[in-house]
Amino acid sequence: MSQIAQQIAQELNVNTAQITAAINLLDEGATVPFIARYRKEATHGLDDGHLRSLATRLTYLRELAERRQVVLTNIEQQGKLTQGLRQAIESADNKTRLEDLYLPYKPKRRTKGQMAIEAGLEPLADMLFGDLTTVPEQAAKDFINTDKGFSTSEDVLAGVVSIWAERSGEDAELLAKLRNHLKKQAHLVCKVVKAKQGEAAKYRDYFAHQEVLVKVPAHRMLAMLRGKNEGFLRLSIAVDPSSDSKSYCSAHDIIAQHYGLRLSNQAAAKFITALIQQVWKTKLSGQFETEFFGALREQAELASINVFASNLKDLLMAAPAGAKVTMGIDPGLRTGCKVAVIDDTGKLVQTATIYPHAPQNNWDKSMRTLVNLARQQKVELIAIGNGTGSRETDKLVAEVVAACADNKPTKVMVSEAGASVYSASELAAAEFPELDVSIRGAVSIARRLQDPLAELVKIDPKAIGVGQYQHDVSQSALTASLDDVIEDCVNAVGVDVNSASASLLSRVAGLTKTIAQNIVDYRDQHGRFSDRNQLLKVARLGPKAFEQAAGFLRIRAGDNKLDNTGVHPESYPVVAAMIAQLATQVDELIANQSLLAQVDYQTLPANMVGELTFKDIIDELNKPGRDPRPEFKVAQFKEGVESLADLTPGMVLEGVISNVANFGAFVDIGVHQDGLVHISALTNKFVSDPREIVKAGDVVKVKVLECDVERKRINLTMRLDDDVNTAGGAKPTKQQNHQQGNGKPVQKSYAGKHNAGKHNAGKHKPRKDKAPTNAAMGNAFADAFAKLKK
Repeated sequence: MSQIAQQIAQELNVNTAQITAAINLLDEGATVPFIARYRKEATHGLDDGHLRSLATRLTYLRELAERRQVVLTNIEQQGKLTQGLRQAIESADNKTRLEDLYLPYKPKRRTKGQMAIEAGLEPLADMLFGDLTTVPEQAAKDFINTDKGFSTSEDVLAGVVSIWAERSGEDAELLAKLRNHLKKQAHLVCKVVKAKQGEAAKYRDYFAHQEVLVKVPAHRMLAMLRGKNEGFLRLSIAVDPSSDSKSYCSAHDIIAQHYGLRLSNQAAAKFITALIQQVWKTKLSGQFETEFFGALREQAELASINVFASNLKDLLMAAPAGAKVTMGIDPGLRTGCKVAVIDDTGKLVQTATIYPHAPQNNWDKSMRTLVNLARQQKVELIAIGNGTGSRETDKLVAEVVAACADNKPTKVMVSEAGASVYSASELAAAEFPELDVSIRGAVSIARRLQDPLAELVKIDPKAIGVGQYQHDVSQSALTASLDDVIEDCVNAVGVDVNSASASLLSRVAGLTKTIAQNIVDYRDQHGRFSDRNQLLKVARLGPKAFEQAAGFLRIRAGDNKLDNTGVHPESYPVVAAMIAQLATQVDELIANQSLLAQVDYQTLPANMVGELTFKDIIDELNKPGRDPRPEFKVAQFKEGVESLADLTPGMVLEGVISNVANFGAFVDIGVHQDGLVHISALTNKFVSDPREIVKAGDVVKVKVLECDVERKRINLTMRLDDDVNTAGGAKPTKQQNHQQGNGKPVQKSYAGKHNAGKHNAGKHKPRKDKAPTNAAMGNAFADAFAKLKK
């Protein structure tokens, strides 16, 4: 425990005492949000980011420690555990190193090497490596063993090769040397399977692709792995990519040096050289390809999961429109537009179906229906789903708004990603059993405008569509990561216990789905909660769950004003002491900055509260029930721009960031096809991560650089001063020359460097004297982004 705590503390650059305290709390069943918010004294202020990293690393290191004990026990039972081996095993800091050390002692099937040893060939193997003057063919004659299957000198020498192949593959020190060498200079090589070249067109950027092995970005690695899995691509490792010699391999030199061999013209030199080449080719190279490809996949999956998690967090923490009467419209053409009106609490009050578009073309009737609904229900917001027919419906709603002279609602285009998934879910069926599935989608669209967080928690996050290669990664790891994000977001905002759905409540720290449903059932049977302590009457909500959840649950207009704040019930006595100190009342204390500034921490009863928690209490009382989400803003799509055909280079538009990947950001500009702002076009300064500049949900202004209607690709820039040339590109900037993520000028082929799935190599050949134009970037990348959005 202490060693693990020390290691994690060193990795996170914090004190061991902080890590030890956090581990103890986690082991006691405390949740990350609770520890981060209400146990700052114990952890000395570790935030939820530190705690999530700690929890992940803790799991890994504990698994490593358990495996280490298994390895030590197994080797000891074999009677082969030396003091040096024990020390090496105990100092192994990762699973790869541990398994390397265990390889020679690991139970295995009978191998060719073992059969050769059983036939008595091991002394010959040692002799040839120990004395290079030995003539292999002559020495082998003395070891012929017909009974064991080694009836000729050639058979014997083949047995020697098998022995050394097995030894080399189990030599931890040699494997470490080779691994380090590969990390420094090896390249990943990708080639097309020639027989399938015609079918593999979408992977054409990888038909003859090569780059540094350990620097392959996640999206590119996942693209190549997908191509490999589909049978279109072959992946391999080039140890010496700059060497023109097909026979030379620096790995051979490392193997020879490791065994102290200086090969020249000795009698055994030719045989040993061939042996080393054979060992590398048939044993070690394949072993390392498996290892490195596995590691690259793991790293790529982690990066992809992090992209999804970051985008999901931005989406969940998007600005809520608030408690306003909202009309949701799920656009449709032939099947009509589904309409649902919800009140300021999210309750469904009225529905309708209109047919303004072809083939019915009931425009005027549809308009009257919407105007009447807006007037009757006093609609303040109209949420329009951004799917098929959205711009046509947006035009209709604009006329509706204009017709509502006395009370003009605000129209907003809303992402409908996942709405259909919610509509067909058991949750939606239970909430609206008599409602048509399509109408449920309109309800979801309206609610996600009121409060994105409260509505999106009802939907499987993988259906929201803000990921990068989400179907190519470990689904269990992805689910765990997204669950953590949702939990952190929900608890950062807080939840109204009297209005929240069971889905939202289940994301509160300490609450399970069962307890969340029990809270809703209790509320339905007994009415509103008026006090946090009433939660203890809910079935299965015991003291531990109450401790974890109470601070994140809000009760508006309750008996105790503190119940609508983030002050934990365990700290109510502290507030009482403040009130006594100032001779005031709680109503006068809350949101009274001048009065709160007079509270003297030093005069509070000793050991009543730590300074960090005291500061949090003061901050919460200053701004009770504060919402950490940003102010609500609406993107205004340009009138008359409804399809790709309406776009022209140089056009400046307003849009919403719909997704962010490692290579740039997607922007919804209201034409049914998201455009791409490549990472180099986000700003004039160098950017290593697009999230430094934008996040999902941001309203931004962009300029159209190029639009390919046929291939549905839009290349955008957020550098509005970019000059658009006749080819649809822009003048290259210094950043474009350095935006490959390594700060070095681009010298090699640029096409495909940031592709995510669909490719366009060969369409724009790289210039020798300049970085590619924005037009070239658009053509090289936009296919990938269209693929990624799917």
